Amino acid sequence: MTDLSAEDQKLVTLARATRARTNAAEGAAVRDLDGRTYAAATVALPSLALAALDVCVAMAIASGSRGLEAAVVLTSAEEVPGLAAATEFAGAGVPVHVGDVRGTIGSTLST
Repeated sequence: MTDLSAEDQKLVTLARATRARTNAAEGAAVRDLDGRTYAAATVALPSLALAALDVCVAMAIASGSRGLEAAVVLTSAEEVPGLAAATEFAGAGVPVHVGDVRGTIGSTLST
């Protein structure tokens, strides 16, 4: 288990609540450089499929964000879905906390 700051723990709570509310496969939340947070769940439609982290990145960009400070992804996948978009937008060195669908953080990656 990774120790998280209060601000990063808030991202876990947002990701967990969003995933549970929508009964989605994944939940994610990000904090941008201005401290604004964005939370999203997996989009799984026949015509559109997006990882939860991809949706968070898109929401941040659409809101005028200049980058990310931290991210949380709750997933049962082996690899982190959406990590490429987060890395492209945020640049190197941004922590991405990865946990299971219950919200237990098991590791922290870096973009």
